[in-house]
Amino acid sequence: MEDFTNWKDLLNPEFYIKLGGFWLILFIIFAETGLFVGFFLPGDSLLFVSGIYSIDIISATFGSTGNDFLDTFILASSVALAAIIGNEVGYYFGRKAGSALYKKEDTWLFKKKYLYQAHDFFEKNGALAIIMARFLPVVRTFTPIVAGIVKMDKKDFLRDNIIGAVLWSFLLIFAGHYLDKLFIDQFGIDLKKKLELIIIVIVLITTVPVILKFLFGKKQDFSKYENHKFDEDEE
Repeated sequence: MEDFTNWKDLLNPEFYIKLGGFWLILFIIFAETGLFVGFFLPGDSLLFVSGIYSIDIISATFGSTGNDFLDTFILASSVALAAIIGNEVGYYFGRKAGSALYKKEDTWLFKKKYLYQAHDFFEKNGALAIIMARFLPVVRTFTPIVAGIVKMDKKDFLRDNIIGAVLWSFLLIFAGHYLDKLFIDQFGIDLKKKLELIIIVIVLITTVPVILKFLFGKKQDFSKYENHKFDEDEE
């Protein structure tokens, strides 16, 4: 069991892996979209580092199958399922909450500007946004909510949700697992000892474009959403 010693631990995927293992990983992935409060938690880096520790994680939870690929597949499949369920919860919350979210006051957990950004991202990219958003921090938290608010077809959303979740979880987890093996076999480098550098690189790759968009992108008039009306859900 890991002990919390510094706020920086909250940004360290290894902390969560050692603290709660398999089940905490799944909860974090679910919370990122299902509870729309997980945007400050490690997402992409958590999956990549989980891939590095995939054998240990599965062994500690269920007992290893004895096959590296199968252990990693079980972890990736479980994460994909948690991601799918999280998005579905976010989607149905959006359908029920509707325009009320645009009138909600900002809190430290909820920022309307993220909702606005996700709305414009969704409008610009259409259904493909559900798949693309998986790879964009913050945006992936609010895009399923927006999809629900604009009443995206349930079957279409589920299809794109499954595709995005599977691509995201399998690509990052398998990349972590097999790059770790490649670096050990070919270069004698243990990625477990380079986690801080890896996390920094992943964070830069995934978050810098989003931050630059927020800071230097064309200023948008979000007032159009304030009094926007959405059709009520048909029961």
